[in-house]
Amino acid sequence: MKVFFAFLLFAVLSASAFLPAAPLARTSGNAVRALNADPPKHKGSGGMADTRDPEPYEDKDPRKSIKVAPSFEEYMKQKAEKEAKK
Repeated sequence: MKVFFAFLLFAVLSASAFLPAAPLARTSGNAVRALNADPPKHKGSGGMADTRDPEPYEDKDPRKSIKVAPSFEEYMKQKAEKEAKK
């Protein structure tokens, strides 16, 4: 009987290790970040800041560089050329 209660106590205490921790404060860091953040240029449909048109940036590491995006007309021409080659 003592073994059963010991096992039951062990099972309950070990299961509580997998529960999420209770929040320590009532306010989250998001409120503080929102006050300190720069105002977004445009809010998207989901309420998030629109980041689809970043400023071009050239870095020493080419993986970190942001290239100038082609205009819509240039994109459509490139797409038509690719389809014509197929």
